[in-house]
Amino acid sequence: MSTRKRLSPEESRAAALEAARALLIEQGPQSVTLKAVAGRIGRTHANLLHHFGSAAGLQKALAAHLAQTVCDAIGDAVRATRAGIGSPREVVDLTFDAFGREGAGALASWMLASGNEDALDPVVETIHQLIDDIIPEEADHDSRPQADRAIHEITFTLVLMALGDALLGDMLADSLAVARSSARERAEAMLVAAFVEAREGA
Repeated sequence: MSTRKRLSPEESRAAALEAARALLIEQGPQSVTLKAVAGRIGRTHANLLHHFGSAAGLQKALAAHLAQTVCDAIGDAVRATRAGIGSPREVVDLTFDAFGREGAGALASWMLASGNEDALDPVVETIHQLIDDIIPEEADHDSRPQADRAIHEITFTLVLMALGDALLGDMLADSLAVARSSARERAEAMLVAAFVEAREGA
């Protein structure tokens, strides 16, 4: 008689995504397969097929899960910075760590290289939602379009810097003989200037 705990569909899906995230971090994006995730959580291949449809479906769901986790953390840091609790460097470190240490950059790169062109859709959608959430609340009706555009440009630049740093940072830093933290420091300066401008324009 099996003693395996029966999980709800939501719990089963969440457990699979957490296992996939752990595999990504421990072994790299090529390890995120239905078979490996099923083995990690003690479920069957068929069970995961039911939830995700295919390996590509699992990988896209993982991208969405990572994007939401990343943007929740970044959004919290941005709001803390505005309240005088956090700092722009905290926002930068969370973003860079998400694409580097947490594996989101490697996953996105691998999925695009393997022909899954819409892999970044959930990431872009989640970041777009984050942008809408952190637009300065004090912006009046006339200045709102300008605030929208500024936040879009800052987020666009920050994400590109973090993704590039995750994929090429070590190699470029060695090649150019610059400090490994240079990109983070530039990103921090950009955010500091942006927050100062937002406060002065309020």
